Amino acid sequence: MRGRGIARALAAGGLLAVVAVLALPEQASAALGFGQGSGQNSDQPISIDAEDGIEWQQAKQVYIARGNAVASQGGVTVRADSLTAHYRTGKKGDTEIWRIVADGNVKISTDKETATGDKGVYDIDNGVLVMTGKIVRLDTPTEKISAKQSLEYWDTKRIAVARGNALAIKDGRELRADVLTAHLKETKRGALELARMEAFGNVEVATQNEVARAEYGDYDPDTGIANMAGSVKISRGTSQLNGEFAEVNMKTGVSRLLAQPKGVPSGGKRVRGVMQPESKGGPKGTKTAVPQPPAPVNP
Repeated sequence: MRGRGIARALAAGGLLAVVAVLALPEQASAALGFGQGSGQNSDQPISIDAEDGIEWQQAKQVYIARGNAVASQGGVTVRADSLTAHYRTGKKGDTEIWRIVADGNVKISTDKETATGDKGVYDIDNGVLVMTGKIVRLDTPTEKISAKQSLEYWDTKRIAVARGNALAIKDGRELRADVLTAHLKETKRGALELARMEAFGNVEVATQNEVARAEYGDYDPDTGIANMAGSVKISRGTSQLNGEFAEVNMKTGVSRLLAQPKGVPSGGKRVRGVMQPESKGGPKGTKTAVPQPPAPVNP
């Protein structure tokens, strides 16, 4: 069997390296032990074992390891109740794996990072890894990310997506949204880092002193500025500012309420701040159209 397919599947643990950047408000790096692509671990031996044995179903072209199944390569380990590898005959007549399914109590780990969920599916052809479950979690030494629907990594598009009450925590700061999407870029050293992050639906950025809420957020890690749009509410203690657009500087802690998106002339519009002891709704403006998140992957 050609080892490259399994190596790519295990290397897909790069999901951790990329999804981790969702929690990096000031800097991002693929500091995890998982390989960024198929080459890094492809020459290392692959170990697979299971308590209930490994089954080969030739008619269906699958290998199935059942019962506390464990697959490991280099510093990467994948555990699940069962591991299923779908294969096919390649152009040169060799066997190549094109899909890996980890089902039940899934855990992907290195010596420092762990991702857990109920199911993991890696589509090797399309370079898409999807982890699903009631709670999908990623824990690293400095970040914690969780979602109630899925964590996805799209290799060709270089994006990582957390869906379903997604929460990223780092350095006492919390970012929540229905969907968090990290757009990544490759450094000169070949690592992945955050180029831009978007938050969609029920967006909430919380620091020790302030909470900003909106329908949409767009964060630039180079400037440390988050632009927010749609029913924006900035709260500090019992005071609240309401509007349609805001600029939040994550580095300085300075927030600005805007009449129009940054760079767009106000056209005579004015921003009105209302200070009140309790939030009872602020001035209402024109409904702002906000971007929509990428469509979910069907694993």
